[in-house]
Amino acid sequence: METSSPPPSSRPTPRGARAVFWLWFGLRDPVGRRVYLVTGACLMALKYALDGLLVYATTREIWSPAAYLSPVFQLRSQTVPDAPTWMFIAMAVMTLPFMWIGVSMSVRRAATAGLSPWAGLVFLVPVLNYLGMLVLAALPDRGDAWHPEPTTPYRAPGPQKRLPLQIEGMLRSALLGVVAAVGAGLAMAGLSVYALGLYGLSLFFVTPFVMGAVSAFLLNRPAEQTLGKTVSVACVSVLIAGGALMLFALEGLVCLLMAAPIALTVSVIGAVIGRAIAIQTRTPSQHVAACVLALPGLVGAEAAVVAPPLHEVVSVVEVDAAPEKVWANVVDFGELEPPAEWFFHTGIAYPVRARLEGRGVGAVRYCEFSTGPFVEPITVWDEPRKLAFDVAKQPHAMREWSPFKYVHAPHLDGSLRSKRGEFRLIELPGGRTRLEGHTWYELEMYPNVYWKIWSDAAIHAIHERVLRHVKKRSEGG
Repeated sequence: METSSPPPSSRPTPRGARAVFWLWFGLRDPVGRRVYLVTGACLMALKYALDGLLVYATTREIWSPAAYLSPVFQLRSQTVPDAPTWMFIAMAVMTLPFMWIGVSMSVRRAATAGLSPWAGLVFLVPVLNYLGMLVLAALPDRGDAWHPEPTTPYRAPGPQKRLPLQIEGMLRSALLGVVAAVGAGLAMAGLSVYALGLYGLSLFFVTPFVMGAVSAFLLNRPAEQTLGKTVSVACVSVLIAGGALMLFALEGLVCLLMAAPIALTVSVIGAVIGRAIAIQTRTPSQHVAACVLALPGLVGAEAAVVAPPLHEVVSVVEVDAAPEKVWANVVDFGELEPPAEWFFHTGIAYPVRARLEGRGVGAVRYCEFSTGPFVEPITVWDEPRKLAFDVAKQPHAMREWSPFKYVHAPHLDGSLRSKRGEFRLIELPGGRTRLEGHTWYELEMYPNVYWKIWSDAAIHAIHERVLRHVKKRSEGG
């Protein structure tokens, strides 16, 4: 008599597949150096194949393996100028499971080799991660680093060992906290910046606060951890999210460094509160998930009501020359010397030359910057007292530092908008002139009071570069 086989859904999962699953996504099974090396090489090849196919399907560009392994070489030799932003976001999303496997296996490999499991976090450090993985793969196993006890739902041949329970629980909680926080941060960046074009309070304040609170809650929920470890996990989450934005050409280093003081400070506050909630109350984990899910609604509401204010920056210099002579150098100040100021070498745009087409109201002034020209139609021509103009077109405010040639950051094109400007020449006793430069601009980045510090400083530096040049030419220097 023949017996029918059980339906596929009721058959037990093959032991080999379950073994691979727990090896990749678990946090208990030891990781030998041969398994670590072979698994790492195979997953790296798979990741390269997936990313390469995505790039080719989108841009018809081919990434060579050598370029893919070296961000610097990749940037300079393999450019994808026509790639849409969604391609880089998709690439970042595909990276998340590979990142979890790499981190979980690296911390267990470090423990198997007798090191601190925290040494496995070298996997998250760009450039050093390759060296760290080679070192972990070369170190011999240490037999006393594990406690003999079966841990997975299957029994594989040979002795079963696992991490000490205290270390295992802390690592699992820390990694879950980091992954949840990074996922929330990247999702909010995608929604706020790339979907709504908003650099608001929900992105710079609420999101890092929630990231810190979520990572701290998940770390301290199973067992109370020290405040130092809690803060460290929160800060690591913010740094990983920022690093991911840079590595996928979604942000540049300079802007990330400017945002870091806010994000790290707020994430620490969130971590302190999240830790207190975890150890002092019985708040269900669903409440934390609800906080994360509320973020999109918050950023959507902010995008609907936000309106950028208009700011004015004024810079002044006194010139030992009459207004008539100064005027001639204001309307057309010629070629400027290369900038000596260090901050202009960080990528901030700086003026190079200016020329005027026509005379009087309706003429057009072209002020060439390092990133392109400002087009400035003249609105007031009161020679030699006042020259005013609107800004009809402007280039990017800066050229980002990034391992990629092209950075897909929306704030480079429109977050800081110059609206108008003017030069005022005031006659002083003794044939001297007070020369004032005025710029009115909108800044669509929040908290405005914080980002205004950076934008005002940059515009003052631009003013002073021009005013000093006009002063030098007018005084005959």
